[in-house]
Amino acid sequence: MSNSENRRVAITQEMTELQSEVDDLRKLVNTLLTIIMEEADGVQSGSAPVHAGAPRAGISM
Repeated sequence: MSNSENRRVAITQEMTELQSEVDDLRKLVNTLLTIIMEEADGVQSGSAPVHAGAPRAGISM
């Protein structure tokens, strides 16, 4: 192989590795955003008890 062919192969391999890393990071970001968007105390989903005297409109924690 010539120098330019070796360079193309190396660039292709690096691009494949970088694309894999980007895909992994995209999955991680989506997971983190999902976790952040969930209510911390479960009030929105109705799974947590509401304490007496607690406001019911859009407030968590």
